[in-house]
Amino acid sequence: MKKWLLLITIAILGVAFFALDLNQLLTLDGVQRHLAQFEQWRSDAPLLVVALFFTVYVLVTALSLPGAAVMTLAAGALFGLWWGTLIVSFASTIGATCAFLVARYLLKETVQRRFGERLQALNHGVEKDGAFYLFTLRLVPLFPFFLINILMGLTTLRAVTFYWVSQVGMLAGTLVYVNAGTQLAQLDSLRGILSPAILFSFALLGIFPLLAKKLVEKINQRRRVSE
Repeated sequence: MKKWLLLITIAILGVAFFALDLNQLLTLDGVQRHLAQFEQWRSDAPLLVVALFFTVYVLVTALSLPGAAVMTLAAGALFGLWWGTLIVSFASTIGATCAFLVARYLLKETVQRRFGERLQALNHGVEKDGAFYLFTLRLVPLFPFFLINILMGLTTLRAVTFYWVSQVGMLAGTLVYVNAGTQLAQLDSLRGILSPAILFSFALLGIFPLLAKKLVEKINQRRRVSE
């Protein structure tokens, strides 16, 4: 009964998200068009806007809805680099952990019962090296963010481990995206696209996965030596 109530609640929130056209608002074009209004609200009631932004971000992430990446850029535009990073870091991690727990509560028992033998190797790997494996997935975005949350919920990884590894592993990527958002907020003409700050921010977005991959390779090499 509790599972059905949770499923119904998730379905209602998902339908409301699209019925209210929030999927259109949480696009780059939508944010840019409403940025002046958002900034006015932030000036009038900063704590309320932060609380609402944080809550929406958690819900979007927890329900695996589209818009988290755009909201990360918007955080940079609205709150600046450091506050934006702080807000997004905790909102994204809390939302991811909620998705992780929902997947575990709704699906883990059924999946483990039906595919337990096939998942033995995965469960063993998670028990042995789960924290570093998750850290690699968070640092190097090989798979969609929401998919990692759901799949990890089907393993034996502890929720506490999932939370702190996600918090640390996503921090660098969050910083890069929020920084790009601060630069987008400063665009007032097409000429501004060629400014060094804008070019550097978008170059950083492009090369971040490569830098993260190199970092993981270095860590792996050191771990093999120590073993």
